[in-house]
Amino acid sequence: MSVTRETNNNRKAAWPRFAEFLRRWWAGAAVVFLIILGVFIFARGGQKAKAAKQGPSGVPGVPVIAVPVKKGDFSVYLSGLGSVTPLNTVTVKTRVDGELTKVLFKEGQIVSKGELIAEIDPRPFQVQLTQAEGALARDQAQLENARLDFERYKDLVKKDLIPKQQLDTQDSLVHQFEGAVKADQGQIDNARLQLTYSRITAPIGGRIGLRQVDPGNIVHASDTAGLAVITQLQPITIIFSLPEDSLSQVLGKMGHGNQLTVEAYDRDQKQKLTTGKLLTVDNQIDPTTGTVKLKAEFPNTNNELFPNQFVNARLIIDVKHNALIIPSPAIQSGPQGAFIYVVKEDQTVEMRPVTLGINQEGNALITAGLSGSELVVVDGADRLRDGSKVEVKGRDRGAPAPQRQQK
Repeated sequence: MSVTRETNNNRKAAWPRFAEFLRRWWAGAAVVFLIILGVFIFARGGQKAKAAKQGPSGVPGVPVIAVPVKKGDFSVYLSGLGSVTPLNTVTVKTRVDGELTKVLFKEGQIVSKGELIAEIDPRPFQVQLTQAEGALARDQAQLENARLDFERYKDLVKKDLIPKQQLDTQDSLVHQFEGAVKADQGQIDNARLQLTYSRITAPIGGRIGLRQVDPGNIVHASDTAGLAVITQLQPITIIFSLPEDSLSQVLGKMGHGNQLTVEAYDRDQKQKLTTGKLLTVDNQIDPTTGTVKLKAEFPNTNNELFPNQFVNARLIIDVKHNALIIPSPAIQSGPQGAFIYVVKEDQTVEMRPVTLGINQEGNALITAGLSGSELVVVDGADRLRDGSKVEVKGRDRGAPAPQRQQK
């Protein structure tokens, strides 16, 4: 009896513990259920968002890069390889022989026309000048005396005191001394000129090159190397070549009095160096290359161009104002001709036929089929069809189209 009572007491004590276990188990199960439910709802929402993004058909949008149509000026030009050629290049030489005593320029210096750049020992020429002046003074005195005698002889001839032949001889002597005086004056002028030549000045303004002779050397007028070379930098010219087929187009523009603009670019055609004007066209075509040479002049104010530099010259022959410009990769070709894909507001594309005007390095001019406020696909068009759903990536709608143009 006591055993039964004890067993009942144990059962009564175990029941609260079991109830507490069940309560905790159900609480944990409820938490796990709520977590699973939350994950399911989140995943469901993501699938709906993805489906909404893909569109009603469930097909994902094709990723493309698109840019807006640009409206502006479109320069049409001819491009040719050229070299920078100075208008004037002078080798500075001495005009007299002597010792080079002074060199007054620095290599690479910009000099002005008439600026003193070197001196030759002037003393030999000063001596020559003194000698010539002395000879002139002597002959002038003899001339004066001969003239006085001539006047006396005229009076004596009138009185028949001397023969007329003596008067004629005196007259010839006067003319002889007059000639001697003129010769002496020529010697003076020559000595002064040689003295002037001993001071060497810049014949033109420009950049002076490396010094060829050091002070202390004896220089001669017959030396071929000279003292230095001066190259005019401002203005400067570029001589470039164009195919002979372009000649009529250029001459036609020049014949109507148009001043054609020429732009100079670096060797890689990435950096614009300066802008100038076309001067002239050569008078013949090179039969070996089928090209004609043209010369353009540039102010070169900031020394953008350097003699013998290779550049790319662009001769602008026309400018299309308010033109519709798109990148060249946007142009597609089909059986019906050129077309592009235009992105519409509902993120689908329309295959639009266009009329292509000029297609130049990186850009194309559209004459019909577009307006100035549309978005065109430039990358990813190979996977598109008319009406395809797209997802515009890369450049945004405000990104400008490239500006480099070439013909």
